[in-house]
Amino acid sequence: MKRFFPEKVFWGTGVSLLLSILGWGQTDVSAAALEEALTGGTPTLNLRYRFEWVDQEDMEKKAAASTLRTALGYKTSDFMNFSAWVEFEDVRPVGFEKFNSTGNGKTQYPVVADPEDTEINQASLSYAAAGKTNVILGRQRIVLDNQRFIGDVGWRQNQQTFDALLIKSGIIPGAELTYAYIGNVNRIFGEHHPANADFSMRSHIVNIAYSVPNFGRLVAYGYFLNFEASGLDPNDNATVGLRLSGSYGPRDVWKLLYTAEYATQNDFAEGSNAIDADYLLLEGGGVVKGVTAKLSYEKLGGDGSYGFSTPLATGHAFQGWADKFLSTPADGIRDLFLTVSAKPYGVSVAVIYHSFSSDHGGYDFGDELDMVAGRDFGTYYGASLKYAAYHADSNPDNAGGPSTDVNKLWLTGTFRF
Repeated sequence: MKRFFPEKVFWGTGVSLLLSILGWGQTDVSAAALEEALTGGTPTLNLRYRFEWVDQEDMEKKAAASTLRTALGYKTSDFMNFSAWVEFEDVRPVGFEKFNSTGNGKTQYPVVADPEDTEINQASLSYAAAGKTNVILGRQRIVLDNQRFIGDVGWRQNQQTFDALLIKSGIIPGAELTYAYIGNVNRIFGEHHPANADFSMRSHIVNIAYSVPNFGRLVAYGYFLNFEASGLDPNDNATVGLRLSGSYGPRDVWKLLYTAEYATQNDFAEGSNAIDADYLLLEGGGVVKGVTAKLSYEKLGGDGSYGFSTPLATGHAFQGWADKFLSTPADGIRDLFLTVSAKPYGVSVAVIYHSFSSDHGGYDFGDELDMVAGRDFGTYYGASLKYAAYHADSNPDNAGGPSTDVNKLWLTGTFRF
């Protein structure tokens, strides 16, 4: 499989850059500065323990997953505007393993997609250029807007990262320009997974955001996904869209919230001619005395043969936490949902109710209730309790995954520095 990240590309380029730097001034001062940058950096540690319980209607056994994610990283200090970052990640079960990780063969249990693995999660070289421009080469997180199209899937224990060249620039006042060339997607299943391997790609990501004073944030984007892996070529697609989000009002008393987004998706490169769908998000709400309420409508179009695709998104954040719609059905999906959130006594709480129906055919999938409460304890510790209950509608058109009930519960604890 062709990869963008192999040592020949990343390390070869990184070493060449460092040699060039040393060549500019081979003095004791520059050598000392380089040594100080390498040894005077910042180490990081993130431990996240999670217990996940799943009760799925079509399976006799319930899943109980006890896992620990350990992320150990190191960032150098700056040297002639260059810096480097490396992070190792390890995911493994703790105590018992009564779940289908998608890689452990325990298919008698519902899926909890946190397979055991150890890998380099991030490894990159950064350069801070003139004009508020930053260039990053290597394995890295890429998160754009609300992660509807490009995200790190941070909810799962194994984070999604990208082997990419990323350029971010603020050279235009009030704007942020982002371009990325993605050569490989390191998926949440880990690079050693026997079935769900990484996505080898030749994809171009363009995102232009502009802050409009007293109005909001306007984003224009184009995501051109070209899969190299055998059998994935028909999925090549281009998504082009606009997003506006903002607020109005005195923030210390009340404010109105609004978001509108529209995108179209068509075939690209060797993509199937069937790829033709649109995306729509409309959202309105407000904040009063620290309580936020929003009513949202999100549509991922479908015509019965193809549903709008978001393969690089943080899917867990959308269409309910029960993860019944990580892949859009061929009939598409319409999601009408109400969100209420607040932070009483330092505890972040939210309740979300979803009503799901198909875009094509107009039948009901079901509804879902999601709840979460979480709190940080000082600088280093955090904990959360989260619950999702999906209830499927019984009708002759509703089939497959969306036609079965599921309940999920998560208890998470974190330590970080």
